[in-house]
Amino acid sequence: MKQIVLATNNRNKFNEMVEALGRTGIHFSPAWSYPGAPEVAEDGESLEDNSLKKARALCEFTNLPALSDDTGLFVDALQGRPGIFAARYAGENCTYEDNVRKMLLELSGVPWEKRMALFRTIITIYYPDGHYDQVAGEVFGKITLVPKGEKGFGYDPIFLPAGQERVFAELTLEEKNRISHRGKALRAACSLLNS
Repeated sequence: MKQIVLATNNRNKFNEMVEALGRTGIHFSPAWSYPGAPEVAEDGESLEDNSLKKARALCEFTNLPALSDDTGLFVDALQGRPGIFAARYAGENCTYEDNVRKMLLELSGVPWEKRMALFRTIITIYYPDGHYDQVAGEVFGKITLVPKGEKGFGYDPIFLPAGQERVFAELTLEEKNRISHRGKALRAACSLLNS
């Protein structure tokens, strides 16, 4: 059976990715199952840079194909922030709740019609021979006025996808993967892995 390492130490993200990728017949293992696997600084200038950097480092460490993602949240009313810095928007070692609190604070007073946002994910599959593929997934939506829901992680309690009546944190994992940025990118990755 083909094996691919997922370049994440985020258990929520790992579970979400495996759920979306699970129908490929490939065994996916997390980065944390390889002691000493490198922690890669996400200091690139784009999602593409950071995703590639993480996949390459893990592939070189394990000598197995590695799949990584990097995701950004681009909010119109914040001139595109937090962008590629979404995970550490409220500072290094911040929590999901810290990021949500900061965003709602910065958007206080911004009317509903101007709270547009874009989630974008880049996935890289890096192979031991040095070649790689990259795919993207996007979803448009709005940042809500207050957090809702108990599921998901990150900005899920405040991101309302376009055309939906529930935020990501109110959706099941299966429902979220069907419409989310990461779900779309993972389906594109599945097509590559199965080709």
